[in-house]
Amino acid sequence: MSTTPSENPFPGTAHDHSACVHGALADAENYCSGQGLRLTDNRRRVLEIIWRGHGPVKAYDILDTLNGSGRRTAPPTVYRALDFLLDAGLIHRVDSLNAFVGCPHSPGAHHAQLLICSRCGAIAEIEDQDVRAVVDASGARHGFTVEPQTLEIRGICPDCRQAKDEGRSAL
Repeated sequence: MSTTPSENPFPGTAHDHSACVHGALADAENYCSGQGLRLTDNRRRVLEIIWRGHGPVKAYDILDTLNGSGRRTAPPTVYRALDFLLDAGLIHRVDSLNAFVGCPHSPGAHHAQLLICSRCGAIAEIEDQDVRAVVDASGARHGFTVEPQTLEIRGICPDCRQAKDEGRSAL
């Protein structure tokens, strides 16, 4: 999925997040089944926790949520689930935040750009082919082959920008 400049990849306040979570879990089940991978109950639960919002989720927050539901889960169990979900392309690691976010695009390795709001922490994923082409061409000029990657881009999301603009006009 490629996003055009007029499209807002951030979900906004009218977003039906339950449908979003349900769709992500169904896509994960279908993908894993088609690839011969096992989406165990624990992996599914970790994915569901990550998809509860469109912001970053840290591994220990996932652990706290799992342990808060009456289970006793050890950190290696969470990290193994995260490794599986990363390898399957169902989530992205947000390196700058040491956290994870769900991947709304096709599972599997792909080039993605994460737009990270510096104010509210919301994260949106886009797959801009123009950005990919520039990165690939730059690498090629140096004899470097670019592998699928995630590029993190910081800025202000439309909702925060609008709130800032409305606050400024009220002065």
